[in-house]
Amino acid sequence: MNPDIVTRAASVRLLLMDVDGVLTDGRLINVPGPNGEIFETKAFDSQDGIALQWLSWHGIATGVISGRVSAATEARAKQVGMQYVYQGHIEKIPILEQIVRDSGFQREQIAYMGDDLTDIVVMRRVGLAIAPANSRSEVKRAASFVTEAAGGAGAVREVAELLLKAQGRWTDILKKYEAE
Repeated sequence: MNPDIVTRAASVRLLLMDVDGVLTDGRLINVPGPNGEIFETKAFDSQDGIALQWLSWHGIATGVISGRVSAATEARAKQVGMQYVYQGHIEKIPILEQIVRDSGFQREQIAYMGDDLTDIVVMRRVGLAIAPANSRSEVKRAASFVTEAAGGAGAVREVAELLLKAQGRWTDILKKYEAE
């Protein structure tokens, strides 16, 4: 692991993410409801979910900034204890600026994980820029760290482990589950 990435990860207090292509594989699933109305749903990775909870337990806040509005995203954010949930925002810089103002975090204490062009502008303004393996090539070039796992298939878990290891908290997780 690149020592610079570990140093940056050690100072992260907030992990922000895009949703589609990061927390999910990017596919949108439309299903008919009982009245024939179409509902959109998404598939989220369970290992990503528990890892987001571990971050919260260890003082690392989490959140999403998504261009799409989805009830599934809202429900998932609540399930995993996200503190920041912004949907319907293709222009993400004003949201990042608001989060910085409201949270008191310095930009160097923020990691952002995105997979598409709309994410690059945020990635360039935070301390640790992360791209899942399935990201666009332009996004991977803008990233400080590219995961081995794809979005929706453990990429967020990989980042959570990176942050927890860099901050000396991974052994706490292993001890908790008697996996040391």
